[in-house]
Amino acid sequence: MSKILAIESSCDETAVAITDDGKLLANVVATQISVHEKFGGVMPEIASRLHTENISVCLSEALDQAKLKLEDIDAFAVTRGPGLIGCLHVGLQAAKTLAMLYDKPLIPVHHLAGHIYANEYVGEFKFPMLCVVVSGGNTELVIMKDHMDFEIVGETKDDAVGECYDKVARVLGLPYPGGLPIDQHAKNGKHTYDLPIPNAGAGKYDFSYSGLKTSVINLVNSLKMKGTPVNVDDMARSFQDVAISMVVEKSLAAAFDYGVKQIVLAGGVSANSYLREQMKSRLDNSGIELIIPPLWCTTDNAAMIAKVAERLYEKKVFAPLTLGVDPNWKIDHWDKFDE
Repeated sequence: MSKILAIESSCDETAVAITDDGKLLANVVATQISVHEKFGGVMPEIASRLHTENISVCLSEALDQAKLKLEDIDAFAVTRGPGLIGCLHVGLQAAKTLAMLYDKPLIPVHHLAGHIYANEYVGEFKFPMLCVVVSGGNTELVIMKDHMDFEIVGETKDDAVGECYDKVARVLGLPYPGGLPIDQHAKNGKHTYDLPIPNAGAGKYDFSYSGLKTSVINLVNSLKMKGTPVNVDDMARSFQDVAISMVVEKSLAAAFDYGVKQIVLAGGVSANSYLREQMKSRLDNSGIELIIPPLWCTTDNAAMIAKVAERLYEKKVFAPLTLGVDPNWKIDHWDKFDE
């Protein structure tokens, strides 16, 4: 039996979760969206300060929900990266302090591994498996042949798909974060605007979103200069068709090439209804099982960090108290943190 307290603070959510031998006892999330939406994106310095204010409250609430005390915890887990460096520091310092005070192991967790393992709250993994990681900061295709065995086979060469959604939403006058409003407007629109499919270079499974983002921004500005009204529904639909089709086509190509048994969606953009519909439709009768995370697992939370930490606790993957954050930590280096 192991009781694990996990902390997540990589971006604009402060989160604390507690599990007991795999059972989720508490999952507390303090979001900062209402603060950052006025800027059209996350302001790192403000986010760090808010994490500092929220962390103690989240810890207290999680312990209340779990009906536990800090001395009952067997290990403290924390997101080490990737993410915003100042935000990561807040969570790490809290976890290191708790691990030192209560003389318990410190478990470093990769943020994207957390998003992947959030799917274990839905179903059991079957290997080989393709993980489609799509979020505001990351766009990656990861092959897993076993638990905690990550091979990056495709990634974005510039912008992440979620970041592209946020920038397009801003130019269309839609609120932040841009994923949901664009998804909603796209349902009412038609693909009437001609947008390019960016070339990601030689990588068969790689992505590029910078060109698509720039094309939308230039087209909207050009139309406004001519006095031509922009049909937001149609622009959202045109953009989403291209953005999501890249994810679907490259994911399916990798899935069939690698002969996977299962595909899991992970990250904030996995909440996108069009992506979910397209993946379900294209994989119907394919022999490949699709796992889609519950909506509460698509945004950043600590329950997913705890899920990874459970496996690392069994493997005794513990970090020294000299541990530092790594904003660019690669998922295939999840066990390399003492360099």
